Order: sequence, then C-alpha cells, then structure tokens
Amino acid sequence: MGVHLPVIVHPPSSSGGRRVTVHGQIVGLAHGRGDVAEFLRRAGLAPDAEDVDLDTPGLIEWRGGGKDVWVASG
Repeated sequence: MGVHLPVIVHPPSSSGGRRVTVHGQIVGLAHGRGDVAEFLRRAGLAPDAEDVDLDTPGLIEWRGGGKDVWVASG
C-alpha cells in the first residue's frame, strides 16, 4: 500500500477550485495557495497561514498539478 500524506490537494475541478482533504476529511475548496495555507492553519498543521511552506516534504500531495495549477485542463 502506498504512503498517504496528511494533506491532499485534489485536481482542479471543471467548475473551479481544488478540493482539499486533511487526514481523509474534506476541509474545503481552495481557489489558490492562500486557501490551502489557511486550511492547514485551521487544521492545526501550521501556526500561521502566512508562514506555511507549501513545499514541505511529507506534508502535501498535489494531485493533477502542482501549487501553481488552479484551472482544469482539457
């Protein structure tokens, strides 16, 4: 079985935004990096949304594109 990171940012949806799950629970729909950082803060994974490093190894799995992809392709 593969390793699952605590935070998963799912592929962009055709209607906009990317679903974010923390420990398997949906925490919201992100429309940018700031939203992801705020969800991490609310989940207790970061003390301050402004200081969140979205490249922290072992924390976030970006599916369907990295942190700069917010529009569905195709």
